[in-house]
Amino acid sequence: MTFAPGQTVGPFFHLGLPFEGGNLLVPAGHPEAVRLHGRVVDGEGAAVPDALIELWQADSTGRVPRETGSFHRDGFTFTGWGRAQTDGDGHYWFSTLIPGPARPGRRPFFALTVFARGLTDRLFTRAYLPGDEPDALLGGLPPDRRATLITTREPRGLLFDIHLQGEGETVFLSYPRQAR
Repeated sequence: MTFAPGQTVGPFFHLGLPFEGGNLLVPAGHPEAVRLHGRVVDGEGAAVPDALIELWQADSTGRVPRETGSFHRDGFTFTGWGRAQTDGDGHYWFSTLIPGPARPGRRPFFALTVFARGLTDRLFTRAYLPGDEPDALLGGLPPDRRATLITTREPRGLLFDIHLQGEGETVFLSYPRQAR
């Protein structure tokens, strides 16, 4: 049996994965638009300038969109999916809607996937809206770990920093079918 050296998932994102308007799930001028933004940092707290963030979410009523054409931004069809690349300072941003709860009485969240240099696979996480609604995942975490999954409201929208390692590391999720 022969083994090849491991591969990482970057840094090549700027070569073809971002697309025009990929971070605009709704136009920035949309009456219900909110800016979800933050930084991606490594274990030393340094910016990760070549990460790619994908976002999936429910619409404002909690309905998970099933429309096709996520790469085509027509200015009015909300597909619930977007892709943003970090800049030189590790910043990313999306223009989107505040998601509604996918199930009544549950806390709304954005589902995020992170691709970055040095990772052997993508990372999955969630960015929850602030609030008191119950959530099984949040309820099963100690308060300090739980805090890494909750956005902060601010005048510019919602802030969600992603810490890949180290102090304040974001909680990352694994899914049973994720393993290859």
